[in-house]
Amino acid sequence: MKGSFKTWKMAGAGVLAGLLLLTGCGDKGGSNGGASPSSSASPSASQAPSPSASAPAESAKPLTEVKVVLDWTPNTNHTGLYVARDKGFWEKRGLKVEIVQPPETGASQTVASGAAEFGVGYQEDLTLGRENGVPLVSLAAIIQHNTSGFASPVSKNIKSPKDFEGKTYGGWGSPVEQAVIETLMKDQGADPSKVKIVNIGTADYFTAVKRDIDFAWIYYAWTGVEATDVRKEPLNIVWMKDFDKRLDYYTPLLMTSEKMIQGKPDVVRAFVEGAAEGYKYAIDHPDDAAEVLIKAVPELNADLVRASQKWLSPRYQDDAPRWGEQKKEVWEGYADWMTSHGIMKKKLDFDAMFTNEFLPK
Repeated sequence: MKGSFKTWKMAGAGVLAGLLLLTGCGDKGGSNGGASPSSSASPSASQAPSPSASAPAESAKPLTEVKVVLDWTPNTNHTGLYVARDKGFWEKRGLKVEIVQPPETGASQTVASGAAEFGVGYQEDLTLGRENGVPLVSLAAIIQHNTSGFASPVSKNIKSPKDFEGKTYGGWGSPVEQAVIETLMKDQGADPSKVKIVNIGTADYFTAVKRDIDFAWIYYAWTGVEATDVRKEPLNIVWMKDFDKRLDYYTPLLMTSEKMIQGKPDVVRAFVEGAAEGYKYAIDHPDDAAEVLIKAVPELNADLVRASQKWLSPRYQDDAPRWGEQKKEVWEGYADWMTSHGIMKKKLDFDAMFTNEFLPK
């Protein structure tokens, strides 16, 4: 493994510098878990708003049009958003929401620039953004606990970070991957220099792991379920949160900008409440919610959507008092982990980084 926390930090700062420039650009008309956005996915299914399937708008006022940009191609992390759109949960609150897929620059940059009012993001990106002055705010935790981890075929015998030694990791080219692998291995007394890291970009995990790599970082609800339930290929998973509770952070989450909260709080509230109703529906009605996503994005594997939704629905809220609830200690814990490993330097105002204010009471 090449590089260090210092070079990782410098690279991350370079990316975030672009975000800082964009935050001054003003609103524009205008887009992923555990991977960078794909530019090759067809945008048609997710970008075209569907007519309401149920509750009509409560007034004759024109609907306020906003965009929410995904973090990746559509999957069950996003089911509640499609349910909110297609069952009219946003429309009855006065919103017409367009769901768009991300450009190569990602969802955070799109929201920071004002090209989309809302987005799907990750606590790790938002934390680094706040350290560099990017005014993004988390509105809700889409999934209460971190369901991502390092996956490998059982035949590779990778059961802990120590087992990464002598193996090849396939990622998407983000410096954060190296930082996580390096710190997990060091905490286990392993030598991270013995891991080979290659960039497989948007290559299919199942093809890459048979040809080029030994393990990759995945969201279990999608790739993991596809492996075990659809393909019948058992996996070993190294869950990050099992090795440090501070890595049980919010990924993915819903985010917006400080500018939206300050200037259009009613729009933010309507969006979050509609999304909350959509995810609550997906929790209570996973089978029907899966069909909503399949209809909205017909190019998805229907069997995978159904199996993934069954696995993920009880995990959206999990042990939280309500869907979307965020705890300050989770934000502090992950920042402490980053600071203790030399990834982050500044002290942050955690109360400014997230809010539960717009969730339904």
